[in-house]
Amino acid sequence: MTSEPTDAQLLAAHVAGDDRAFNTLMERHADRLWSIAIRVMNRPDDAADALQDAMISAFRRAADFRGDAAVTTWLHRIVVNACFDRLRRIAARPSDPLPEDADRSLSFASTRDDPETAAVRSSLADEVTAALHQLGADQRAALVLVDLEGYSMEQAARILGCAPGTVKSRCSRGRAKLAVLLQHLKEVD
Repeated sequence: MTSEPTDAQLLAAHVAGDDRAFNTLMERHADRLWSIAIRVMNRPDDAADALQDAMISAFRRAADFRGDAAVTTWLHRIVVNACFDRLRRIAARPSDPLPEDADRSLSFASTRDDPETAAVRSSLADEVTAALHQLGADQRAALVLVDLEGYSMEQAARILGCAPGTVKSRCSRGRAKLAVLLQHLKEVD
């Protein structure tokens, strides 16, 4: 029985010239990296561009990996940084986005939900997503990592390159802003 190579072994193999190692590493983490990118960026096209930028950066900078953190933490940080870079470029050149394809949008709806419940969940997801994108990129990234992706404050701090207290503060302030922005949902109940 052969065991799967670790992330660190795959990265080292890539640096040593193995043509398949980097692809295997990316396939292993693609879903989680995509999830972070889509939640930070909101629009699938922007998330795809940011994720592609991140993969190119990781491919080129693999030899610079020092091993101070897990490979996954390093990859997540590269994705978050690529998202921030793309958000800055978007802010510098604002444009009117094309309408999103309904089939590709994020939704809390389940295929098991009846149509009415699915519509309510989809509407709720849209409102929460819109409110989340009214936050600053730093607060949004912290909330995505901690509240949506389930990272600890320490893990999120390593990914974001800041102190755990900073992540805790960003989450706290972001949650407070979200509570105000989504207050109308509580009043409906």
